[in-house]
Amino acid sequence: MTKIREAITAKVQATIPMERQIQGAHLYDKTRRWVTGTNGQKMFVESPIPPVDDLEIGEIDLSNPFLYRQGRWQSYFERLRKEAPVHYQANSPFGPFWSVTRHADIIAVDKNHDVFSAEPFIVIGVPPRFMDIEMFIAMDPPRHDLQRQAVQGVVAPKNLREMEGLIRSRVREVLDDLPVDEPFDWVQKVSVELTARMLATLLDFPYEQRRKLVQWSDLAASMEQTNGGPSDNDEVFAEMRSTVRELSALWYDKAARLAGGEEPGFDLITMLQSNENTKDLIDRPMEFLGNLTLLIVGGNDTTRNSMSGGVLALNQFPEQFEKLKANPDLIPNMVSEIIRWQTPLAYMRRIAKKDTILNGQFIREGDKVVMWYASGNRDEAVFERPDELIIDRPNARNHIAFGFGVHRCMGNRLAEMQLRILWEELLTRFEDIDVVADPEYVQSNFVRGISRLMVRLTPKATG
Repeated sequence: MTKIREAITAKVQATIPMERQIQGAHLYDKTRRWVTGTNGQKMFVESPIPPVDDLEIGEIDLSNPFLYRQGRWQSYFERLRKEAPVHYQANSPFGPFWSVTRHADIIAVDKNHDVFSAEPFIVIGVPPRFMDIEMFIAMDPPRHDLQRQAVQGVVAPKNLREMEGLIRSRVREVLDDLPVDEPFDWVQKVSVELTARMLATLLDFPYEQRRKLVQWSDLAASMEQTNGGPSDNDEVFAEMRSTVRELSALWYDKAARLAGGEEPGFDLITMLQSNENTKDLIDRPMEFLGNLTLLIVGGNDTTRNSMSGGVLALNQFPEQFEKLKANPDLIPNMVSEIIRWQTPLAYMRRIAKKDTILNGQFIREGDKVVMWYASGNRDEAVFERPDELIIDRPNARNHIAFGFGVHRCMGNRLAEMQLRILWEELLTRFEDIDVVADPEYVQSNFVRGISRLMVRLTPKATG
């Protein structure tokens, strides 16, 4: 019966244009809000988060999207690692879930897809009704493997080598255009701009419209049903319609050019169209939207927030910046340490496929299990002085910010290369990068993002 229902749903989705499906989901969402006076789910409203020691252990809720903005997250994770490393929260707005906070336990969950399923979602919450998009990061093998394989080639070693020159030239363009000796927002001028340029290349997206890709990525993780805090769902739905309209046009334009004899490129759209398992993705609307959104978000958040997080970290630990300037050969290891320290995506969710035991806790079939990468990367049992940035840390590459096992981030090498090139070019131009105001953070329990970082550059002396 389930397979019949899924087949009928797929047939209906293939018949109704994606924009119409999103429009219908938006109408349902608005009607539900009007009838109930809410979206049917309790939301977090920002208020002062108490010190973790003021709470009973069962009251700790890591899904609060304001933990990062208010700087409470480290102490909350630290207490759970010590007292309840596999912790049950029974009364979250997202419903009950387990939090896994130690490095070893996270790896144990992440690599065991036979027991812990990535389906149907990787976030704690549930998307709005009729917007349950599908993406390969939220699929189990073998389906996951087939769809991931279709785009894996874009980050093959040969392609990365060929991309290095392009990335370096774009980094130089951006850095050479920065103001010096006056404050500016690093996030917008550098992190967002460089990320947008790379995303446009990976998707063969119109270069002059590249900022749209970053905007779509930001909106993808902002809806309150998945994030837990208030959001403008009308704006999100409107942007989703714009997203599918333009991505569909991109797909059809690429197909027409290939049919007209254009040589296939190594962009993600071409790879999807050239693979037997994904060539008809456009006819599976929720998968089309899900996988393209995944590729955009994946190409945005890790790199962008590590670009900002690295500048912030080296300001908080200025002796490390001096160490770097004295020995630029530390850049590759520093990149791993920055990614560990920042951990751009805080968690991934799993569902237990069967009853199991994890670190002494009995987890029932169907329970939500949340792997808190942001906590595992601060695990004292693995990283000495974990809250500090130590650019020559010997085990920096043991971080789990990219995940572990079959779902490990496909673009990890590309992200590392972009960050390495950025710092290589920064060191040749600037003596100091001073943060001149407190950073501002995005409202999210999923993305550990910096929304604003005011800096002032001091150029290297010439002569």
